[in-house]
Amino acid sequence: MKQGFTLHNALFIGFCATLLVAIKSMMRMKLGLTGHSMFLISLFYLVCYGATNKVGSMTLCGLLTGMLAMILGVGKGGPFILLKFALPALAMDLVLIFMANMFTLRWRCILLAIIGSIAWASKSWIQNLLVGMDPQVAFIQFGLSSVKGGVFAIAGALLVPVIINRLDAHDLLTTNKAAHK
Repeated sequence: MKQGFTLHNALFIGFCATLLVAIKSMMRMKLGLTGHSMFLISLFYLVCYGATNKVGSMTLCGLLTGMLAMILGVGKGGPFILLKFALPALAMDLVLIFMANMFTLRWRCILLAIIGSIAWASKSWIQNLLVGMDPQVAFIQFGLSSVKGGVFAIAGALLVPVIINRLDAHDLLTTNKAAHK
């Protein structure tokens, strides 16, 4: 029988969401680099998945992160801030359904980070189309944002196996250890 989210899982999801919003609000840097926020987004969502080992954990973390960011006024974009955080998480969880244990944790994280960056870039594509930008120009910007966000997302994803191994070494994970190989 499959077990739902335990209290331990729920606390970890809430911790990841809160820490993501806190770090993002503390480090309000204008780096001038498109996609730099995907580093933290992919890092925390994938750590959340790796620690809970449950499909749906990233979506819950993304929704919670988006709601916290809206409430605290972190970032700009109004209601689109919820899309910014929830869309990548939902896309990553949907892809995870089909490739749950197909690859090692490192390759799963890399693939999920790429999917997340494409979903993240689609938010700006939707915004550009809503303001009346030419669809071809909006698509080019979508492609550039996907690639630039993907670089940062992969950088964040490469840290996840190290973090998961450290959490496991200190007996902070209650999940199936076979999934982390």
